[in-house]
Amino acid sequence: MDAADDAARDAADARHATAARLGVDVGGTFTDVAVVVDGDLTTAKVPTTDDQSRGVLDGIEAACDAAGVDPDAVVGFRHATTAAVNAVLEGDGAETALVATEGFADTVAIGRQDRPDLYDLSARKPAPLVPAERRFEVTERATTAGIETPVDPEEVREIADSLDGHCESVAVSFLHAYAHPDDERRAAEVLREELSVPVSTSHEVLAEFREYERTATTVADAYVTPVVDDYLARLTERAADLGIPAPRVMQSNGGIADAGTVRERAVTTLLSGPAAGVVGAGRFERADDTGLVTFDMGGTSSDVSLVRDGSAERTTDAEIAGHPVGVPMVDVHTVGAGGGSIARVDEGGALRVGPESAGAEPGPACYGTGGDEPTVTDAAVVLGYLGADTTLGEGLELDADRAEAVMEALADAAGLDTVVDAAQGVYRVANATMARAIRGVTVERGHDPRAFALAAFGGAGPMHAATLADRLGIETVLVPPGNGVLSALGLLAADERHDATRTYRTGLAETDAGAVESVFDELADDALAETADPGAATVEREAECRYAGQSFELAVGVPDPFDPETVRERFHDTHERARGYRMDEPVDLITCRVTATVPGDPPELSADPEGDPLVGKRDVFFESGFYRAPVYDRARVPLDVTVDGPAVFAGGESTVVLPPQWTARADEQGTLVLEAGEE
Repeated sequence: MDAADDAARDAADARHATAARLGVDVGGTFTDVAVVVDGDLTTAKVPTTDDQSRGVLDGIEAACDAAGVDPDAVVGFRHATTAAVNAVLEGDGAETALVATEGFADTVAIGRQDRPDLYDLSARKPAPLVPAERRFEVTERATTAGIETPVDPEEVREIADSLDGHCESVAVSFLHAYAHPDDERRAAEVLREELSVPVSTSHEVLAEFREYERTATTVADAYVTPVVDDYLARLTERAADLGIPAPRVMQSNGGIADAGTVRERAVTTLLSGPAAGVVGAGRFERADDTGLVTFDMGGTSSDVSLVRDGSAERTTDAEIAGHPVGVPMVDVHTVGAGGGSIARVDEGGALRVGPESAGAEPGPACYGTGGDEPTVTDAAVVLGYLGADTTLGEGLELDADRAEAVMEALADAAGLDTVVDAAQGVYRVANATMARAIRGVTVERGHDPRAFALAAFGGAGPMHAATLADRLGIETVLVPPGNGVLSALGLLAADERHDATRTYRTGLAETDAGAVESVFDELADDALAETADPGAATVEREAECRYAGQSFELAVGVPDPFDPETVRERFHDTHERARGYRMDEPVDLITCRVTATVPGDPPELSADPEGDPLVGKRDVFFESGFYRAPVYDRARVPLDVTVDGPAVFAGGESTVVLPPQWTARADEQGTLVLEAGEE
């Protein structure tokens, strides 16, 4: 055997012997992959496919090849999926049936007496996920004190007979089952015996009061469970063929869970991808930052959220396509403005951008893959933010001539003088939409955006970030390493996290502290039972409280053991911070929540730039006109060397645009820190 054969064998052995950690996030346009081997980060972007599992495996093979490892060297595989949210947004989830207490089957259709738009008299609420013909009632009844009329198994069996072959999942939601779940258990047992379909029960999905939200969340779980189960089964099988372990999946609460857990409770994955991005961005919060506004701009939409003290803001009051979902989620505000958002002129002659998107297929016109409508990405090409030599994903090259052509057509339709005017208009409109989203999670919630740094990621986020920061008075922008695939990288940094909740209504002044403590103990047991390593888990306890007579609650931390007076004082302080005042009124405890967390093992990243960072110059447009701006290779920018704007930093998965009067420097992790200068 000659030296060449020896070298080839050694290289092959190295590819097999090296342990790799893998994160994959599926987006609307691209599937993003991050592979970490011995602290070195390798990324890949591939087009998202109709069957997402195919695109995931394509991305894994591309990233592993670039990292010099074989797929069977992967020892950990974490995944964020859009299977659940796409099913709800596109209305193609499972054919779901609902079994409810007599008189309450139409709760999901009646909803709350509010309108989607206060001043739009023609606004319509979305149709319920379960149509009227698949909503059934049984003559059981419970109150908060206990079950008055037990469920009749024969009545449930008759419903099952009528559903056999006509539904793909069943949701069971009985009145006050959060407090007394025995009837739901009996009904679910019969349904599972008679039907070979998943059955979701409200006391398992969301053991909280408020009949509409609890039922709607249970229906959403039943609606998406078969979709997520089928998808993860395909993905697990295809990954196994490459020697890759089964994926662990990002949940909406920002925590990882094993595939088996989320296949049984799929509603927890509705915001899987956006949550991963926020978690990833939070890992790069600096000690001198008072918090981060996270800004994730992809091909279809932009997601914004807040991170404070390294933790993402969370909510239990979320809606997906108009349907309430009460499980804990990272608090993400989404708008339809992304790189693929389509620009048009409306009937009144105004320029509009989004929410319609060209997606991955046919994509923006400049991709040369069949798209023929102007998009935000086409505007970026005309303005010089993206050059003709820029590549996106899988070696996709940009066609500047096609971008010019569609922008010229838009300029004619809008009555604008030049192609640049049209492109600038598209850029401004998209930025205005995203600025409103950022104000929505800051100003509208009592936060001053100027007190935060802006963490920009996603394929298009860093291209818009500094301009957005200018509009909002934010002086620092952070562009983390691997920012174009930060959701994928965030998966590797995430903790394992499981929540358990139960409504337990009592006034703090007269509460039985021992009884409340027992509820928290039971919830802790439930949450810990879901973790892979209960011994390594930490437990956090929260109580949702409100002043007597209020309609909605605020969460406060709960001491161990439970102490009503401490909880009362914490609620007064929390209410004053959130609402600006405190009241001399009794405080009620409404819901107990426990979160079990097993700390993750975030990869340690370090930057070691080599070579000349300057790769060329090109004409780039800013508010005052075109500048001849240097173009730098993002990976080669020396650490702690200040670069003055205007400039462009090109990377494998995203482009950073640095306006005039701004400076940039790379820190030891490879984060690009942009700072506003004096005007």
